[in-house]
Amino acid sequence: MIHRRRMLPLPGKVLVNVGDAVRSDQAVARAELPGKVFPVNLANQLSVAPGEIKDYLVKKEGDVVEKDEILAENKPLIKWFKTEIRSPVAGTIESVSSVTGQVLLREPPRVLQLLAYVDGTIIETIPQQGVVVETTCSLVQGIFGIGGETSGDIVMAVKTPDEPLTPGHLNTAMKDKVVVGGSFLSADAMKQAKTVGVAGLVVGGIHDEDLRALLGYDLGVAITGTEQVGFTLILTEGFGTIPMAAKTFKLLSTYVGRKASISGATQIRAGVIRPEIIIPQGAAGIGMNVQSQRDGIRVGDPVRIIRDPLFGCIGEVSALPSELTKIPTESEVRVLEVMFPDGRRVVIPRTNIEVIEGA
Repeated sequence: MIHRRRMLPLPGKVLVNVGDAVRSDQAVARAELPGKVFPVNLANQLSVAPGEIKDYLVKKEGDVVEKDEILAENKPLIKWFKTEIRSPVAGTIESVSSVTGQVLLREPPRVLQLLAYVDGTIIETIPQQGVVVETTCSLVQGIFGIGGETSGDIVMAVKTPDEPLTPGHLNTAMKDKVVVGGSFLSADAMKQAKTVGVAGLVVGGIHDEDLRALLGYDLGVAITGTEQVGFTLILTEGFGTIPMAAKTFKLLSTYVGRKASISGATQIRAGVIRPEIIIPQGAAGIGMNVQSQRDGIRVGDPVRIIRDPLFGCIGEVSALPSELTKIPTESEVRVLEVMFPDGRRVVIPRTNIEVIEGA
């Protein structure tokens, strides 16, 4: 069971109440972003003193005007010398200054709709700011992602977690779907995904140069999630050709045809944000085993290494030494022993792993 806090960037109006059931694409709050301001110097254009401009106004302060509608005009004796000042934009006359001789026009406000993001229930409303949505779901967190929030039905494009996703796997039936691949996503496959119009791609890995080519620039250390590349991309393992974790692949396979909400937002510094795939259970979740956060790591837990040189490798915790151990950086840290499927065992800092949870 998870909670997602949905907040407006500026004060607005909350549209739902506590206890309401909401859909991922449903607006739960709304705000109006002020329109742009356009100054028009009427005094200069009419060749009059600033204090005289009100005598020439056709529209007054507070009036709504259309683009190219007359704001002010003079009334010369000879019609040929008539000057008409027209509005450069559609909007409202916000103010008229007899000191500067300017009229300020403001474009209509832009309505910002805040969506629920996930199917669930409203458990809290924050007046003028937003809501908290609760949902019972299956949750997969990725290592890295780009692109914003979206949703779509899950489609498995490959049969095994070590199978790369190629252009041939993608077809027009996958439009607006969340497409799951295996170990790798090529640049050509990304181009095909954009052509098809998929909502999202979930794969094990990607080459960093292909990501750079997709974006057109190098990603910095800031938060991702605002990129406009045509779809949301989530890497479950990391950079390179890395098979998707078997549990992750099996979980996603279980929910083929089910709606998923995904976000590629990633932040690796303080206040870590992970890309995620949320599959709400709804009525189908009644009686399912809802997991809560556990305290600590246990022997036998499946884990993924999240630091070089073993980044992306998956194994099982085989020992949990209690004493501090000195590592190559000369720091003394708590470590654990991980056994890989080939029987190899390594000792690594506990901060360099993440537990893979799930049934």
